[in-house]
Amino acid sequence: MSHRYPDSHGAEEHPDHVPGVNRDAQHPDDQYADAYAEGHYEEPQYQDARYAEAQYAEAYSGTGHHEPAPAVQTFFAEDEAPSRRSRRPTRAKQRRRRRRTIVMVLVLAVFAGAVFGLTVFLRDLLGMNEVKDYEGPGEGTVSFVVQPGDGPLVIGNNLAGQDIVANSKTFLEVFQQESQGREIQPGTFEMRYQMSSSGALEALLGDGGTAVHYAAIDRDLRQSETFDKLVESTGIPLETFTALAQNPQDFGLPAQAVSLEGYLFPGEYRFPVDMTAEDIIGEMTQNAFAALEDAGITDPTQQYEVLTKASIIQAEAGEADYATVAGAIENRLRADNTETNGLIQSDATVTYGLNRKSYNLTPEEKADTSNRWNTYANPGLPVGPIGSPSEEAIDAAANPADVPYFYWVTVNLDSGETKFSSTLAEHGRYVAEYQEWCGTQKAGRCE
Repeated sequence: MSHRYPDSHGAEEHPDHVPGVNRDAQHPDDQYADAYAEGHYEEPQYQDARYAEAQYAEAYSGTGHHEPAPAVQTFFAEDEAPSRRSRRPTRAKQRRRRRRTIVMVLVLAVFAGAVFGLTVFLRDLLGMNEVKDYEGPGEGTVSFVVQPGDGPLVIGNNLAGQDIVANSKTFLEVFQQESQGREIQPGTFEMRYQMSSSGALEALLGDGGTAVHYAAIDRDLRQSETFDKLVESTGIPLETFTALAQNPQDFGLPAQAVSLEGYLFPGEYRFPVDMTAEDIIGEMTQNAFAALEDAGITDPTQQYEVLTKASIIQAEAGEADYATVAGAIENRLRADNTETNGLIQSDATVTYGLNRKSYNLTPEEKADTSNRWNTYANPGLPVGPIGSPSEEAIDAAANPADVPYFYWVTVNLDSGETKFSSTLAEHGRYVAEYQEWCGTQKAGRCE
């Protein structure tokens, strides 16, 4: 048995008698005292061991239970009651709380975003975000074709597909409410993008627009190609147009004109559905005459020559080079030309006479004088135009640039880069450059 503090009787010696304590009749509390004395319990640390013994004896004297000594009460009270400082959260706890708060905020934000995205997805899936109808008259212009046999459902789908109306279902509803038994007739209609369904229906029924046949005639198209476009647009038989072309003078062309070639002026046309083939040809040729007059060319014979030159310029050059090519052609047609001796030498004219389009010609084809459009074998202009020239090409032919060139060659068919020269030797170098470029292209690109 040992004590943490020195005993007044020595380390091995205890008093035989403690006043007030019957050692023969052991009080229940004496068991605690013995246990305490044997070292199973630690006694309070007092500075004076004698005082501790006295306090111990006094606390357990008699048979009644006494409250612990004030010193013991104070000791345990201080041990059990946390200080004000200990009640404050530590910095580590504060950081953990902040981290938990941030994590919760982030989780809630992600959850909210997921809910929003799912909502938008479901709205799109169910068509809740779909625009039901446009407001107003629309914008821009667009040609809309109604084929024979097209019903309201097909027409509505096609209108929505071209963004003329917002929703085919809405168009069908409007058609059922407002058509009053009227039918939408086949034809090409000039309409607008993003029209209201009511506005689109009015245009198709003839209340807000005119049923037309739309035809886009590109520059440089030949007569046969133009007729194919007109047949496709109007449904008028090809034979009707070709028969009209056999009598070009009926449309005001000069006596030397062998066809309508060159006078079928390019552009976008909207022909009323009841317009005849003769009326269509008349409108197109009148546009060609108007362009010639705008360029200052009024004499019919001179108009024919300018239109022929313009068709060659259109086929041989890019728009940026129209005037320069026109000047080179004028140099070749001059009476004092000893460089080419009056020969224009245009590949495009030869291939027109051969009824094909190509960049390559054989020596035999270039020497064939029976081809009346062959400007390699026949000096001067060919017998007539070789395509439909644009207004810009007509203006260039009427007002050629003053240049010293006789030759030109496009050295890059993709970019349209054209190089000019005054001598055959220089021209030969540019032709070699063109051939070198062709050598880097896929087969058939330069055919």
